[in-house]
Amino acid sequence: MAPRIDFYVLPGQESKGRLLLACRLAEKAYGLGHRVYLHAASPEQARQLDDLLWTFRQGSFVPHTLCPPVEGDVSPVSIGSEETPAAAAEVLINLSDTVPAFFERYQRVAELVDQQPSVLTKSRERFRFYRDRGCEPVSHRL
Repeated sequence: MAPRIDFYVLPGQESKGRLLLACRLAEKAYGLGHRVYLHAASPEQARQLDDLLWTFRQGSFVPHTLCPPVEGDVSPVSIGSEETPAAAAEVLINLSDTVPAFFERYQRVAELVDQQPSVLTKSRERFRFYRDRGCEPVSHRL
């Protein structure tokens, strides 16, 4: 079964907008009992997400780990940028410019888009990619 693909489109170009949205979506999915993989565009962005998940909202708690996790770590949210994640998860939140080769392992894929021209161009390419593979992506304007 093909995963559900959702494109979340932010109205602005704020540099941290997509990262904050990723944190909010991860928190919501975690709250609903789902395991989440945040796929960052780079190791630096993965570290930013790691830091931001502790501070993005006062009072929030999202247990998470950077990939590869230490042995025995069972955090419900993991963050990586290069490797195929070893831990199983239901939700993939993609912050990279490309579709991860492993996207079909997930029940849901969230693509995060802002109004930066380069981000919009790459998101259109990902939208077409998913559609060409039989998925029916849905856009949500925030």
